[in-house]
This record gives sequence, structure tokens and C-alpha cells, in this order.
Amino acid sequence: MTSTAALPLPARTEVAVVGAGPTGLALAVTLAEAGIDFVLLDRQAEGANTSRAAVVHARTLEVLDELDPSGALSADLVGRGVPVSRFAVRDGARPLAAVDFDGLPTAHPYALMVPQYETEAVLLRRLRALGGDVHRPYEVTAVAQDAEGATLTTATGETLRAAHVVGADGMHSAVRTAAGIAFEGASYGESFVLADVVMDWAPGPHEVSLAFGAAGLTVIAPLPGGHYRIVATVAEAPAEPDLAFVRGLLDARVPGQAAVRELVWSSRFRIHHRVADRYRAGRLLLAGDAAHVHSPAGGQGMNTGIQDGYALGRALAVGDLDGYQAARRPVALRVVALTHRMTRVATTRNRALRAVRNTLLPVLARIPALRVRLATELAELNYR
Repeated sequence: MTSTAALPLPARTEVAVVGAGPTGLALAVTLAEAGIDFVLLDRQAEGANTSRAAVVHARTLEVLDELDPSGALSADLVGRGVPVSRFAVRDGARPLAAVDFDGLPTAHPYALMVPQYETEAVLLRRLRALGGDVHRPYEVTAVAQDAEGATLTTATGETLRAAHVVGADGMHSAVRTAAGIAFEGASYGESFVLADVVMDWAPGPHEVSLAFGAAGLTVIAPLPGGHYRIVATVAEAPAEPDLAFVRGLLDARVPGQAAVRELVWSSRFRIHHRVADRYRAGRLLLAGDAAHVHSPAGGQGMNTGIQDGYALGRALAVGDLDGYQAARRPVALRVVALTHRMTRVATTRNRALRAVRNTLLPVLARIPALRVRLATELAELNYR
């Protein structure tokens, strides 16, 4: 990939997009396809992002097909990942239920396990093929709007004038702050551990496992190259979980199932569940994590953001910005509610509730309509 560190900012543009993660890139590709002038800025150097998301759901792959009807865009991403057709739920090592994606009415009946940096690379490659690029590193420190447009100011004093500004700049969005939009919700008490490991895993690389337990929620998902992604709630995790910590965590939560041989990468973070009160304040708009954040249960975050970016790009193309909020904010509310319920059900410490959960789930999982409903919800096909 070419470096864009020296790419100068123009004086004006139609749409300024702040944040070149998956949401901002999807929006930029949509704008480029529609022939709308834009500038995409990011405060980080290329490749400096931390990979967190690791699943691309069916609806997101459909969006990629809409952005490139030849199918090359989604095929490029699928070629970099691991398609998985089953989402298994366990209580520790004990199987409780399974949700299958392979019968869903879509060209992509699976969850694609792929690191976030690969998703970003595929979107950036498409953007460059359309003649666009990312201006970086530019940190936006102020946004001021008036009746005619908005002016962005960077940390180094450059300014950019735009008819519309989109905040795709994450939970601590400078655009959302400038817009005065409230971000209501709360944070989870637990911290979350992320780790990519090389290990022997008894269920194998053909499913994503969600393990319940009194100590916390644990998600184990295959990644390319024989790696596995671990996401786990922990009361108080170390800042950089080491190999011994990850081994101990899996030995306690999925006993006898995992033998970790190598720790590739790890991190600790805290999660909130919040949704912006509005997605628009005049000429300022929000998308992705700037508009909604939630538990990683179900792998919904990046997918919802990419779909936000596509929907907002289409809304800008046809001049229906109010329709964007009307379509996408209810989706965020639904996703936040779903992931919050999944997290609370998975992590309850109430022994009676755990017994009821573990008794009911296998029964409910035998009802075909419920299995299809959950698979459709996780795949985000309800949000077409």
C-alpha cells in the first residue's frame, strides 16, 4: 500500500469524513461510487490501528456486493478469512445449543472470521481503485458549523470546509462532541480481554463458541493461519494479559478443551452500551462507534458500522439525511439490546438463573423457527 502521510488537505469538499476505520471506509467507497466529492481523514498512520473486530456477517458481505456488483470485493475478503457456519453455546465445556447459518437466504450463509485490519485493507483497496484515498495523519480538534456548511480544524492548524461532516471517529467522537449530541447509556463493570492465540482446540476451527460461566463470558473463534481469537469478560484483567493468564482463563472456563501454545497478541479494554440521542445535528452526522457502542457478544459492532456507512453514503447521494437516522438508529437500539441481553444471560452469577438458562436453552434450540430467527438476527439480515 502507498503511504498517504504527505497527502495535503484541500480547502473545500462536499463531505468530510472523520475516521478511516471500517465505517469511514465503507462510507467513502459509497460516496466514491456515487461520484460525490469527499475527504476522508484519520489521525493514525496507516496500519497503526488495533485489530478488535474479527467477524463479518452475511448482511455486511451483501453490502460489499452492492458496492461492487462483480462480487470481487466480497470475494477478496472471503479469501482472507475463515467462513464458519455454526455458532455454538456452551456452559463451560458442556454443549447447550447451536445456531447454524448455512440455511440462511443469502449468498453468504456463514459468518466470516477475519481480522479487522483485513476488512480495512479490502475496503481501502476498493477506495483506491475508485480514485480515493485517506488523508493521514490529521487529528480533528474542532468542528464549527453554520448555515452554509462546517469548518474542521486539525491539531496542526489546517482547516477544511465541507457542506457536511460525518463523525466516524469512534466512541470519543470529536464530531459528536461538537454537535452537542448526548451519548446515553452505561459501562459494564467487567473488563474485556482480547487475545489471539495458537492452540489446540477440541471443538475445532469450524464453529464460533460462546461459553457461559459464573466467572464470565468467553468467546472462542477461529482465525486464518490456525489462530484463534479469545474474547472474555474478566472482573479485573491485567493491562497486557500474558500467556499464563490466557492459559489459566481457558483452563478454568472451558476445562480440557484448549491447549494454548503461543500468544500472538493481547489487550484489555472496557465496554459501554450507549446510543447517540440523534444521528444528525444540522450538517454534522454520526456513524459507527460514534453513534453506538455495545458488548462484543455476537460480533455486531463493526458490521453495524459498515452498514451505517453504506446507508449514510446512499442518503447523501439522494439527499435523504433524515431518512438515514430513521433507518439506522432503531437498528442500533436493537443491536445494543440484543448484545446486552446476551452478555447478561451469559455472565449471570445467580445459581438458580444459571440452572434455568442451562435447562431451557437446549429445549429452545430444538425449535427450528427459533434457531432460524436467532441466526437471522446475528447475521443482521433483518436490517436489509
